[in-house]
Amino acid sequence: MEKFMSENFLLSTETAQKLYRDFACDMPIIDYHCHICPEDIAKDIHYENMTQVWLGGDHYKWRQMRANGIDEYYITGNAPDREKFQKWAETLPLLIGNPLYHWSHMELKKYFGYEGVLNPNTAEEVWNLCNEKLKTMSVRDMILQSHVKTICTTDDPADSLIWHEEIAHSDFPVTVLPAWRPDRLLHIGQEGFAPYIQKLALAAQIEIENFSDFKKAVLSRMDFFDRHGCKVSDHSLSYIMYVPYEPEEIHLIFRDALQGNPLSEEQIQKYQTACLEFLAQEYEKRHWVMQLHFGVMRDNNKKQWKCLGADTGFDSIGDSISISQLSAFLNHLAENNALPKTILYSLNPGDNAAIDSLMGCFQDGTPLGRIQHGAAWWFNDSRQGIIEHLSSLANLGVLGNFIGMLTDSRSFLSYTRHDYFRRILCDFISRLVENGEYPPDYAALGRIIKNICYENAKQYFHF
Repeated sequence: MEKFMSENFLLSTETAQKLYRDFACDMPIIDYHCHICPEDIAKDIHYENMTQVWLGGDHYKWRQMRANGIDEYYITGNAPDREKFQKWAETLPLLIGNPLYHWSHMELKKYFGYEGVLNPNTAEEVWNLCNEKLKTMSVRDMILQSHVKTICTTDDPADSLIWHEEIAHSDFPVTVLPAWRPDRLLHIGQEGFAPYIQKLALAAQIEIENFSDFKKAVLSRMDFFDRHGCKVSDHSLSYIMYVPYEPEEIHLIFRDALQGNPLSEEQIQKYQTACLEFLAQEYEKRHWVMQLHFGVMRDNNKKQWKCLGADTGFDSIGDSISISQLSAFLNHLAENNALPKTILYSLNPGDNAAIDSLMGCFQDGTPLGRIQHGAAWWFNDSRQGIIEHLSSLANLGVLGNFIGMLTDSRSFLSYTRHDYFRRILCDFISRLVENGEYPPDYAALGRIIKNICYENAKQYFHF
């Protein structure tokens, strides 16, 4: 029986252990998509206790605590931090097979040197040990300890990027870049769209009265992000839409939205198609990478959403997307020589094979492939979800050109997810070797693993 969380954790063969030890474990990290706060890095904050660093804003943990019958008072309520931590310690032992069980103990071991097991009986010991170490550990310390080289945050087009400027002018050796997150530009059917457009106008210092003005303001903000080193955009979408439109229609739809007039679903989809096409064309001009996250159903529990707001644990995997609409969207861009480097992420694992087969239709000789199938994320970044993603990509694509893992997290302790991924990757590849499906050429295997862990992302994004 293998020791719990040993040095060979998730490495089931001697080949896997050698691959991990020789090629993966010491590779730097490029975290090209996350939700950590640049202000926290700029101010190099210290957390007072483990609840603040571990449970504050972590809806992954909140969901499981609710499922374990924990009252909301101990989750997002005003319970003392020590009591919240205790409730998490009561929940964790029940999460056998859940990645949260692995991640939590990997984080305790890496950042705090704790090699035991967190449960209700050890909670006091862990609380005291970790809180003592947090006294001398800042967020920059956590990043440096994780061997991170580059971080891309998630930033609204109207953001001032003041904290990125402060980081850039500091002596912090890690590159922290903004990533363009223009979701609110597409939310034309939602309440608050018109006020947001005024916020955008203020940031761009351009009065927006029509769709042409809107595009000028967007271009101004993209130029601003470009000057701050932005190389990547990110879109969170329920699905990828493609509804043909006439340019004159978009001007009328945009005008109606600013005036507060109701829009039909078809009008919303036409606007979103036009807006997304416009943005993609500009990404290609700037050599930015376009990330498309889709296949999610958000805010399912409306009662709780009204109480707690978005991103509090009430989202789920959505329906499989329309591959035909995604294909039409990519094809339209390709026909107009406007298809940027694109990373496709579906939260529905049933889309894996369809994405891997479709993206092969739009590769064009670009090194590593213009289109990437993004890492298994959110509900899929479990051991099984990562294996299924790797297997599909290996079967239908070029696994050796994959750009690897990201955290997609709000926590500065989440960099262990890169190690989690790397262990699973090495084990996955080792099984192909052990089965005689790939020769035991360690030089070739080493290149593949190092590239997936770090080098491919560095090349793909031009970091």
